[in-house]
Amino acid sequence: MATATVARHGLAHFMDLELIKNSIAAQPVSRRQSLHLFNHRYYYHKPCPVVASMNGCQGNSRDRVPIGSIETRTFPAVQSPALATATLNLAISELKANPPLFSSGILRLQVPIQEQIEAIDWLHCQHQILPRCYFSGRRQSKDFTEVTNGNGYQNYNNLISVAGVGSAVLFRNVHPFQYNDWKSIKRFLSASCPLIRAYGAIRFDARANISSEWEAFGSFYFIIPQVELDELDGCSMLATTIAWDNALSWTWEQAVDAVEATMTQISSNVKKLSKEVTRSFIIRNSHTPCKMHWDLAVERALQIISRSSSPLIKVVLARSSKIVTANDINPISWLAYLQVKGENAYQFCLQPPNAPAFIGNTPEQLYHRKFLGISSEAIAGTRARGGSMALDLQLQLDLLSSPKDHLEFTIVRENIRKKLEAVCDRIVVEPNKTIRKLPILQHLYARLAGELRSEDDEFNILSSLHPTPAVCGFPTEEARLLITESEVFDRGMYAGPVGWFGGGESEFAVGIRSALVEKGLGALIYAGTGIVKGSNPSLEWDELELKTSQFTKLLKLEDPSRQK
Repeated sequence: MATATVARHGLAHFMDLELIKNSIAAQPVSRRQSLHLFNHRYYYHKPCPVVASMNGCQGNSRDRVPIGSIETRTFPAVQSPALATATLNLAISELKANPPLFSSGILRLQVPIQEQIEAIDWLHCQHQILPRCYFSGRRQSKDFTEVTNGNGYQNYNNLISVAGVGSAVLFRNVHPFQYNDWKSIKRFLSASCPLIRAYGAIRFDARANISSEWEAFGSFYFIIPQVELDELDGCSMLATTIAWDNALSWTWEQAVDAVEATMTQISSNVKKLSKEVTRSFIIRNSHTPCKMHWDLAVERALQIISRSSSPLIKVVLARSSKIVTANDINPISWLAYLQVKGENAYQFCLQPPNAPAFIGNTPEQLYHRKFLGISSEAIAGTRARGGSMALDLQLQLDLLSSPKDHLEFTIVRENIRKKLEAVCDRIVVEPNKTIRKLPILQHLYARLAGELRSEDDEFNILSSLHPTPAVCGFPTEEARLLITESEVFDRGMYAGPVGWFGGGESEFAVGIRSALVEKGLGALIYAGTGIVKGSNPSLEWDELELKTSQFTKLLKLEDPSRQK
């Protein structure tokens, strides 16, 4: 929705997180507030071919028509999650007596909390409320959210991570993500309410058939959470979001009832989640493709690359590893452990109702946009970290001097540069090539930045940057066709964009180093590697093993009964 439209209605409430943070200690709880409980009800999102829906309801949404109001209301800071929950319940109850005048809108109610609560701890305590989502920015590259107090004064506060449950609005479809889908999401967002965001992911290849394990995600899946915990630098924020639209057959009264139902399930007793995962024995472990078929696929790709008549320079082949364990794998516990090891990486979780959880710990940024400013990153080439400083430096120099890895990296960097040049006035590449070190891996790396000519160019950037040569190959279409012919499993959201859209800001990572985790069914772990001239099938297989090790090292390789 355009900022001018919001201002015209005069309905946008502004907040200043810095002022809240500085005054938290001085703000007493003005009155004792009681917790309001309501009838326990479940609202499931039924898979359906509509672009936007609200708790399963659908209608003839006019994507280009602005919704009636977008508003954020901030309440005084409190000392605990329990008091924040009580404040929100009271506010929701009072809203029922004062319905809005508009036939559509979105309202965020938020309560600052004095203590810094880790969003992943809060999410773990929500007892499987679905859908749920989680997104954590890279700890070393500040994920700043811009906020204004209505007087033109801007502050920056470090938003570390966000956990959400339920959905105020769901965006899902089986057709490829298109411009109208993007506009449908943006319709509910405003730069004046920067913390109203749509979190989700897009398939790697929307033209490929969707397998059963990915069916609930559709071709793309985004939610604006009903209830969320924002982990900030030094404090926290508990929020609820109420969205309604008569055109989608979802009234204000229904929206308030749905939020009340979700709030009755919210646990205010947040316990610290152990970052040590209880190891589970692997009962079965299988790869698709197996090592023999992998070697054949790589050799075939190399033959095509070597043909003078073929334009193909690089293709990224992937593997799906099925892990069945003696005990259920808790996806949030896995993610918490990955977060400890995930310095300078994104962590994410997305789980629709009646579906597995898609989790990941990815170092790769697809893009970050703040108003017209946009940046992206090129990452390619992989080496392990050394056990000593000398060995680590040796592996780094080997990566920097490798012709094969230099070729792979150059393809990725120049492709991203070309895509940005199509919609940006000037592109800066700095550094041109360096090493990015992660806890167990190191990669070749470059950062690219530019300025969009229009915010509408964001959709063009998203659709053109994905898939990058780092996860698909080059040229893109030739590589995609070879992947379709070679791989016999569905990548789903693996290697696709995963992140969030906001009113004045958006950020997406590439969904690599990821897995699907489901109770009773174990996990599907995904990894890929770039094949270029000079690649060796066995060495590329070893790279797959290295990339999946962050998951598999949490498990024991053999059942004691089998050893006996």
